[in-house]
Amino acid sequence: MSLYRAMFMASPLSEGFSDTALLQGMLDFEAGLAQALASAGLMDRESAQIIQDCCRADAIDAAALTQAAGLAGNLAIPLVKQLTALVAARSPEAARYVHWGATSQDAIDSGLMLQLRAALSGTATLLDRLIAVLSAQCERHSKTLMVGRTWLQHALPVTLGLKLAGTLDALVRDRQRLRAMQPRVLALQFGGAAGTLASLGDKGEQVEQALSEALNLPRSATPWHAQRDRLTELAGWYAGLTGTLGKLARDMSLLMQSEVGEISEPQAAGRGGSSTMPHKRNPVLCAAILSAANRVPALMSGLYAGMVQEHERALGGWQAEWQSLPQLIILSGAALAHSTELIDGLEVHEDAMQRNLGLTQGLIMAEAVTLALANEMGRQQAHHHIEQCCRRALDTQQSLLSVLSADETVRTRLSHSTLEALLDPANATGSAARFIQQVLAAARES
Repeated sequence: MSLYRAMFMASPLSEGFSDTALLQGMLDFEAGLAQALASAGLMDRESAQIIQDCCRADAIDAAALTQAAGLAGNLAIPLVKQLTALVAARSPEAARYVHWGATSQDAIDSGLMLQLRAALSGTATLLDRLIAVLSAQCERHSKTLMVGRTWLQHALPVTLGLKLAGTLDALVRDRQRLRAMQPRVLALQFGGAAGTLASLGDKGEQVEQALSEALNLPRSATPWHAQRDRLTELAGWYAGLTGTLGKLARDMSLLMQSEVGEISEPQAAGRGGSSTMPHKRNPVLCAAILSAANRVPALMSGLYAGMVQEHERALGGWQAEWQSLPQLIILSGAALAHSTELIDGLEVHEDAMQRNLGLTQGLIMAEAVTLALANEMGRQQAHHHIEQCCRRALDTQQSLLSVLSADETVRTRLSHSTLEALLDPANATGSAARFIQQVLAAARES
């Protein structure tokens, strides 16, 4: 599936979930465990150093590991066997202590935590970059008028800055959530065979503390072999982020439709072409983001289903995480990277926005006239009367200004100059500028 890498895996997060990173995470756990055992006096320092020296992913026969894992039921069992053999070649004495006191899930889960810590750091960098480019575009287009759409139809004028500020506001909250959850979701997994560390006797706490320090992973109050809430919280954050990016991509792609034509994706050689139609400029960045937004919910539901685990060790639920969680994060990371490229190079066609604002010949401003007339005759009566005027404008294909100027009820209450001002979209953005500035301030402060 590597041929799809540029479309669905195009972010720095992907490398952190490579086969090499997966193996190195587990080997880092084994190296840290050896160090912790030595600090507790359960093995000598020289043997611990030998084990650490052998904990290199490039020393592992990945093909043999893959074959053996299918029979063993997880990667850790054959990995420990290979590591033990590597250590034994240098020191049979040191080989006795490989994986001492731990269980396969300790190595797999703690290795995963090391991968996730790196992924969260990389994600924060990507998110900061997207927030920066969105902030710049919100500022640049704070007064760029365009049609606001509800139920996919013209509603009232808005600004492009306000539309982008909605996404920016959500991403600022996501950044706050990301920082807040890290102390909860990152934790050492170390419980031994059934979560009691019984094989370490009275040295269990000492080894656990030393391992925590070696890996720089916080200790958990209890081993969490069958309690997966940390991972679903983390995955849920990524799923929520991807949903926000999917909403952004959906809106942007709708604005790129030929009949709308208000924005375009940034140009690049070979981007968005068709194998048969030379004129096409397809929104391929949006497609990649939306693909991630479509796939992530199914992965998330699988992780939630996997929380229902049996006793002290799961049969199926834990194993289902091994591919689903990395895939979810990789998709989310690619959506982040694509969104940044999309927004940073966004082409804005203000002439098309102006054209579309005038498409209904003033009907988009009917609410402003209704409110002004309501001061003279009451809201309900004004609404009913302007609704009739709008229908008349549509039936006769006249501008709303022409119909209103000829309507006795309206022209005796509202002057022609007043009507012109009421029908000017530039006068109808309300608190949009204030909302944008509030979001920009929040982005800077966070």
